[in-house]
Amino acid sequence: MSNEHESNFSSGARWLILLAASLGLVFDGIELGLMPIASLSVTKSLLGEEFTKPLGQEWFAWFTASLMLGAAIGGIVLGNLGDRIGRTKAMGISILFYSLFALLGGLVRTQQEMLVLRFLVGLGVGGMWPNGMALVTECWPKSSRAWTAGLMSAGLNAGILSLSQLTRLQPITPESWRWVFLLAGFPAVLGILVLLFLPESPSWLRDQHKQRQAPKEFSGRLLFTSDLWRTTAMAMLVAAIPLVASWSASKWMIPWAETVAGTADPTYKSSTQGWWALGATIGSFLGAQVASAMGPRWSYGLISLGSVCATLWMFQMTEPLKGDFHPTVFIQGFVSTLFFGWLALYLPIFFPVRSRASGCGLAYNVGRFATAIGVFVAGSLLPLFDNSYPNIGAACATLYAAGVFASLFIPRRVEDS
Repeated sequence: MSNEHESNFSSGARWLILLAASLGLVFDGIELGLMPIASLSVTKSLLGEEFTKPLGQEWFAWFTASLMLGAAIGGIVLGNLGDRIGRTKAMGISILFYSLFALLGGLVRTQQEMLVLRFLVGLGVGGMWPNGMALVTECWPKSSRAWTAGLMSAGLNAGILSLSQLTRLQPITPESWRWVFLLAGFPAVLGILVLLFLPESPSWLRDQHKQRQAPKEFSGRLLFTSDLWRTTAMAMLVAAIPLVASWSASKWMIPWAETVAGTADPTYKSSTQGWWALGATIGSFLGAQVASAMGPRWSYGLISLGSVCATLWMFQMTEPLKGDFHPTVFIQGFVSTLFFGWLALYLPIFFPVRSRASGCGLAYNVGRFATAIGVFVAGSLLPLFDNSYPNIGAACATLYAAGVFASLFIPRRVEDS
């Protein structure tokens, strides 16, 4: 079994790995949440008198698409790197990538410079998830898998929640936004510590020993052999749906909230993101528990239905500044992120150790390729929806319904390969 452990792999080493990987994902979440909350302020500042609302919407889509494209490439390339040189080394490199290029975002002078940096940040964002998930899966016993997967998945949204609370205390405005990018460079310290001190996965080390006695084979190529290609295709499908739907639909609520609240309440967008992230942190943690209790197929299908309903309700039955808006945002965040606890639990064990990080990276980040296209297309389609955030959000919410169909291809039981 891929999850067996070396007898001398200490409990302290496991906890250290879980802490480092969880922190890596918390900081990963801060990067994911940064531009939805800062984009309009950055654009107003850098464009000056040239700024218009349609331009703000267009640049929001561009920044999001650039990050997702970088994450898609980074997840595949750095995921494969994790299978070749080790989980911890690839994870440390990923953290350094997203930290240092985020830091440079505080020094930009043009929108184009920020666009390039968002792509480079995305490389590290994409590489963190598959290597962190593979590392923890291989270092913790099977009996702990549901809660460790939930904790890791919750880390992403805990990062978004932390950012929202920080920016409530220190609002991001067109006059004051560079500080948050400079602060986002701080996790580089974690990246260095991971590279220098974090122990490697014993399962990966065992597999490397076996490979020294066998012909070398590119780990990514294994994903498309006769034994694995169906699993790879299924994993890409079930990972892509929540990613595309989440970024194409629910993320419009932040600029929507900022537009409605206007300058009268510059902290309202942060409050909105905070309510969403609170629900998402709880949902992504419990998603692994729900998936473990119900099984992979039923849980995925029901989460898909719930996400459609919650997202449509948020965009069509309430609006910013109404009393029920933030509670609805909380519910939508909770329901729609149950998916990510599901992915953290099942995606790593779809694949054998030799191609685990590559498989997770490919499956999770093919969805980000689609997301990059989907967000940009959605932004381009805004004029067809009268530049209405709730209309475009509701239309994109129907993407979650594809999960009901996708659940039919998921095995009823999933065991270590």
